[in-house]
Amino acid sequence: MRTLGKLWPVSNYTLGGGGIGQVWGTTARDEAVRTVHTAIENGVNLLDLAPLYGRGEAEAVVGEAFEGHLPEGVRVTSKCLLGTDSPASIKDQLEQSIAKSLKTMRLEQIDVFFLHSQIIFDDYLFPSPLSETQQRWSVTQRCFNDAVRPAFEDLKTRGLINAWGITGTGHPDAIEAVLHSEHKPDVVQIVTNLLDSPGSLKRYPESARPRSLIQTATEQGVGVMGIRAVQAGALTTAFDRDISPNHPEMQDFERAAPFRALCNDWGSDPAVIAHQYALAMDGVNTVVLGVKNQQELLACLKGGEPLAADQVARIDALGLQRP
Repeated sequence: MRTLGKLWPVSNYTLGGGGIGQVWGTTARDEAVRTVHTAIENGVNLLDLAPLYGRGEAEAVVGEAFEGHLPEGVRVTSKCLLGTDSPASIKDQLEQSIAKSLKTMRLEQIDVFFLHSQIIFDDYLFPSPLSETQQRWSVTQRCFNDAVRPAFEDLKTRGLINAWGITGTGHPDAIEAVLHSEHKPDVVQIVTNLLDSPGSLKRYPESARPRSLIQTATEQGVGVMGIRAVQAGALTTAFDRDISPNHPEMQDFERAAPFRALCNDWGSDPAVIAHQYALAMDGVNTVVLGVKNQQELLACLKGGEPLAADQVARIDALGLQRP
């Protein structure tokens, strides 16, 4: 157990909704339900969900698994993807998202609710052609301060959420500004992998700087949930879905070949080692697992301790981190 920022104790690993929501390959609903139960039985106490994981499938799995009665000490998160919009529209979208998630999970409160959009400065433009659509999926700093944050605080006051956070995949300068602000989030999700790579989540040309953001969050007392520990499959033995040769995840997979060779020398599963590496990164409170079945889950849970310092050093010496 570690403490999630200033909130509550959290298990080293969090069960993510991507796997049980079939984002990372196909799995049966029954198997996903069993995976959730197995995670809880083995000490996992946080479930990281969102309505966009399998179009509600991940949250439906949790609703079916516990029928509205989470085990004591188990908490859930959810997320909402917004664009830059008016305060009234933002509030309405958040209300609808939370209402749907609570109904699907059969719950009355979400423990941490995340803004899942890319946060940017007001005058920032993504490279073309992304700049033509960025208002739909990114939130400017002004919109965040004037609309999103007040709406989150209102939801907290009304008891629909216990805390709120951001997904730190937007422009790193804008994320850093939010973390330094007076009314900062309770939690931030930050890319946490040995490549320092956000992969396809990165839409801006500048460096991502995930380790710097983790340090800033820690200094500001903001909880850190590590995401993309295996970089969407790039740090595993093979992808479980079709990936084009030019896809950022495939490029990372090819770049990580020396890492897989090292794991082979150790007689270890690259996915397990990648998760342990993420756990060993300073400032990370919990690492989100993207597993989709019990087999993948138990393999990771067996390696539930941070990677040894000498092994971290061996991996870093491969020179795989993005500049």
